[in-house]
Amino acid sequence: MSAATLRIEERIARLTLNRPHRHNALVPELLEAIREQLARVRDSDAAVLILDAEGRSFSSGGDVAGFHETPRSQRRAYAEKVVGTLNATLLDLLDLPVPTVVAVHGLVTGGSLGLVLACDIAVAGDRASFAPWYTVVGFSPDGGWTALMPERIGRARALDIQLTNRRLDADEAHRLGLVQYRAEDTGATARAVAETIRDAKAGSVGRTLALTRPDRATVAAGLEAEYRHFLEQIESDEADRGMAAFLKK
Repeated sequence: MSAATLRIEERIARLTLNRPHRHNALVPELLEAIREQLARVRDSDAAVLILDAEGRSFSSGGDVAGFHETPRSQRRAYAEKVVGTLNATLLDLLDLPVPTVVAVHGLVTGGSLGLVLACDIAVAGDRASFAPWYTVVGFSPDGGWTALMPERIGRARALDIQLTNRRLDADEAHRLGLVQYRAEDTGATARAVAETIRDAKAGSVGRTLALTRPDRATVAAGLEAEYRHFLEQIESDEADRGMAAFLKK
């Protein structure tokens, strides 16, 4: 079974993260599967994409155990693979020629927030929550926390959440504009939004995306900066101690 599955029906594509036993942690296998499925969407007749996930969590972000268990001499290379592929995945989402709707339930932590930020419209379930964890684990922000989030909710708010490691529940995420819809049934709401977009005038939709999406060059530069800082921090003693303490809990 693929780590990310794709189904296209009535010109609506549904891409599903499918590693529920690991809370859809962002390991290379999952990220590469997402990229493969996005390429299929690009080549299809789909007019809109829904991104969702199986299991109790949307995604727990980077696999801290995976980083910690990697020998320190190889940790930078592992981080290059994970964060580099995550950045490419986010740019793939931003480059997709059709609108994207993400349906979020459960936990969204660390770099997995990037999958939400890179989508055009976000729907959050009642039990959805969003948290960075970087200053606790000892990582540097990735996944667009600095490259995408400030534009979505404001720089001061984004900085506060990251420095204090504050968890946002669905209500606050909606109030701040991190997500656009609150829903008891995220799948049904995402489907209704997708159907509205599918039935709109394609040319108008495409031009709206081109005019409104974040500037790609600016986002790419921001993600590249996150990548460089992450690689420097992951080799530090602080990160080593932080991962060990986090996993011990």
